Amino acid sequence: MLKSHSCGELNRKHIGNQVTLAGWVDRRRDHGGLIFIDLRDREGVVQVVFNPETSAKSCQLANGMRNEYVVRVSGQVAPRPPGTENPRLATGEIEVIAHSTEILNKSKTPPFYINEEVEVDESLRFKYRYLDLRRNRMKANLILRHRVVKFIRDFLDKKGFIEVETPVLIKSTPEGARDYLVPSRLQPGKFYALPQSPQQLKQLLMVAGVEKYFQIARCFRDEDTRADRQPEFTQLDIEMSFAEEEDIINLMEELFVSMVRAVKPEIKVQKPFPRIAYAEAMARFGTDKPDLRFGLEIKDLSDIVTQSEFAVFRNALAEGGRVKGICAPGCAGYSRGQLEELNRLARENGAEGLVTIALGTSGGSLGKLTMDEVKSVAAKYLRLDQIKQIAECLSANAGDLLLIVAGKTKVVDNVLGELRQEMGYRLKLADPAQLVFAFITDFPLFAWGEEVGRWEPMHHPFTAPKEADVPLLDSAPEKARSRHYDLVCNGCEIAGGSIRIHNSRLQRKVFRLLGYTDEEVEERFGHLLKAFDYGAPPHGGIAPGLDRVVMLLAGEETIREVIAFPKNQGAADLTFDAPATVSEEQLTELHLRLRDE
Repeated sequence: MLKSHSCGELNRKHIGNQVTLAGWVDRRRDHGGLIFIDLRDREGVVQVVFNPETSAKSCQLANGMRNEYVVRVSGQVAPRPPGTENPRLATGEIEVIAHSTEILNKSKTPPFYINEEVEVDESLRFKYRYLDLRRNRMKANLILRHRVVKFIRDFLDKKGFIEVETPVLIKSTPEGARDYLVPSRLQPGKFYALPQSPQQLKQLLMVAGVEKYFQIARCFRDEDTRADRQPEFTQLDIEMSFAEEEDIINLMEELFVSMVRAVKPEIKVQKPFPRIAYAEAMARFGTDKPDLRFGLEIKDLSDIVTQSEFAVFRNALAEGGRVKGICAPGCAGYSRGQLEELNRLARENGAEGLVTIALGTSGGSLGKLTMDEVKSVAAKYLRLDQIKQIAECLSANAGDLLLIVAGKTKVVDNVLGELRQEMGYRLKLADPAQLVFAFITDFPLFAWGEEVGRWEPMHHPFTAPKEADVPLLDSAPEKARSRHYDLVCNGCEIAGGSIRIHNSRLQRKVFRLLGYTDEEVEERFGHLLKAFDYGAPPHGGIAPGLDRVVMLLAGEETIREVIAFPKNQGAADLTFDAPATVSEEQLTELHLRLRDE
């Protein structure tokens, strides 16, 4: 090795030792004869002192050093003079007196500061990602990701799981998103697909008798990017034979609680994780991935306003819809502009509009509230007792703002779910140092696809229905519930799993309900159905998204910050300038020809 120690490991115990260090110049300071270099490597930063009386040659070299030069320094560890210690550095009590120095490589001036956490355009960061990753925050994210993966592997190994790698070049089968296709050179006109997940592969491993499988799996989906989605991502893939829902849920609870406490002990996490039925989650929070760090729960106001003269409410109820609302505490003084922002958010999410009711504060309590203190376009159509009933239902106090939406239940829940999340963010109601996990259960098995005019799987076609609901597949498939469960945390879905269908007859029935012909079923899923006829055990699993888990642990807002080389929002890799064109020779080898648009 070109160095005897890491920069960040030196402390008072090393005083008097001769050491050799290698790293990057983080900062350089010239104090009129003495030159100070902060030398940085992966483990930290240490101050190096260049004194012409100790080594004139080293001092001369240091005079020409600039930020991000790669250097090697040998010298003696010494205590810093009293009063010059730096408590912000782990090495702040010592320094290294340079005796010999070597510049291993020079550096151009970087396009952004590496030694300061300043705002940098994301495109520039991605173009020079190898420089971006030198920054402390990004380096810490990579180390955190490593520790998470190591903890997972050790934890599951102790639980009797074995890690099995599955193919990346497989057959294209529908699993909810577009496949990335790979043309075959050896079999012209045929294509591999990159796996959206190892779903069928891990089920085949259960047929193979593996019983407890896991994999840190790479997955690929050709879909639009967003803060928590990338074209290629990593998931922890888990499958167990002879397991029921509780077995997998309990395993995940133990894994996540122990992992958070091991890799991020400063973050608060508690168990048991709440279990919330899908219908309840939608009714209370307007989403199946609620942030449970704060309240602001949605309440149904339909019974209170059923006799209202307000046409917006009356018409929605007459058409079979609902009137629901949430309370924004302390927001009665919102300006017209702020209210319009909320109204715009409601419209963007499908509402025809947002009804707001500001409750005055001069009375000090709702009991003393007068109509003169109520500000709302609906005030002239609602009686004071109705407004007080609405406020009481929403657990509101004087000085609060009521946000009410009327319309179809699905739209109302969705809009209020978005407004709830927005107000929780604006009012800083969520503790950033807390992770609140929950399992969402009892999902519908199917959802009606309006665009395609047929049933679609709520999750994927291999999810088993609840045993009591199997007869509903013939009579009322819309009422059938699945044995699916999601793990959510702080407003993110971080894992989806289910007990799988392991019977070929039931699996064929589900495929037919989804509109597949027998020929399509055989072509796309014949390998799986054939395997089920050779003693497939009952099995189930779950797949936490590793990128999202690390994002939450790191306190980042996008998974791009915890992936070494991510794609941008246009699914482009700016470091490699990909995707890119290929040569005509390559296309010819693959028997492909590009069509002029």
